[in-house]
Amino acid sequence: MLEVRLSQSAPLHLDVELECKPGETLALVGPSGSGKSTILKAIAGIYRGASGRVAVDGEAWLDSTAGISWPARRRRTGFVFQSYALFPHLSAFENVLEAVPPGPRPRRERRAAELLTAVNLEGFSARRPGRLSGGQQQRVALARALARDPRVLLLDEPFSAVDQVTRERLYEELASLRGQLTIPVVLVTHSLHEAAMLADRMTVLHQGVTLQSGTPHEVMTRPVSREVARLVAIKNIFEGTIAAHDRAGGRSILDWQGLALELALQPQLAPGTACTWVIPPSQVIIHRRDKPSTGERGNPVACRLLRMMALGETVALTLSPLHAPIMPLALSVSALVAGRLGLEVGAEVTVSLLRDGIHVMAAA
Repeated sequence: MLEVRLSQSAPLHLDVELECKPGETLALVGPSGSGKSTILKAIAGIYRGASGRVAVDGEAWLDSTAGISWPARRRRTGFVFQSYALFPHLSAFENVLEAVPPGPRPRRERRAAELLTAVNLEGFSARRPGRLSGGQQQRVALARALARDPRVLLLDEPFSAVDQVTRERLYEELASLRGQLTIPVVLVTHSLHEAAMLADRMTVLHQGVTLQSGTPHEVMTRPVSREVARLVAIKNIFEGTIAAHDRAGGRSILDWQGLALELALQPQLAPGTACTWVIPPSQVIIHRRDKPSTGERGNPVACRLLRMMALGETVALTLSPLHAPIMPLALSVSALVAGRLGLEVGAEVTVSLLRDGIHVMAAA
């Protein structure tokens, strides 16, 4: 188990608390300047400015109150940097061999060869970094990081320097390799797509502060605040008031600008309480014209189609609710569905706000 608590006031404010279990991947997400890379460097001991505690399986690498601060060379971390940081004058095999712990050379060479095979580079061991593609360099960097037999693997934007096709292939390879690892893995990424696809848990950071941790699905559909909702790219953020509770029916009624919406029971909020609520675009369902309503439980909302934007095989829609025209709703449909529905800008359409997709937070 990796446990991290870090704080500092300058040069970058930090107030961070996170943990990562063995075999688990934790993604750190947030805008530039939120402290993601600094946290990795503090775990590895490369950055020594923050106070607090870093411990692995109960063993403290940093404990400010106890006067413990291990140097980087003593901390068994594998670190894959954004720039890979390979030795340009060494071959792929030699780069990995340099990181294998001391011991008989035949054993060290076997270990280096095994790791290159594990990252699908067995045929490229003699090549220097300058003769490797960006994706191949990334694999060498990963093999080198694992060569230390680390207790924690740290990945700092490992896919940012490669093209999209290579990135997708590396996603698959890392996902496969991750199943073989029994150590905590911490991944820094700007991409919510990467976090959702590769991580077991996600921590959202902003201006050096931990805002929320949970599974990617939890964080991206159940944000704890308006700020987190914005950081995980939820566009549908609105204000409303809890109108009533139906405890027997397990539901609450939300007043959204005079329109009653049904949602799961919210007993923590008394009737009359103002709140902020969100609904992910995936939970907004557009109706066929010949099937205009799914019933009140589907929270039908009459809208006018404001904008359509084709994004490859997807069409992003912006709708203006007729009862609240200045509060646009966002959703996406496939280009095939958009064509079948005959969608046109200016047309009236009906959507359903799925009851279980509505998430209520304290008012901003």
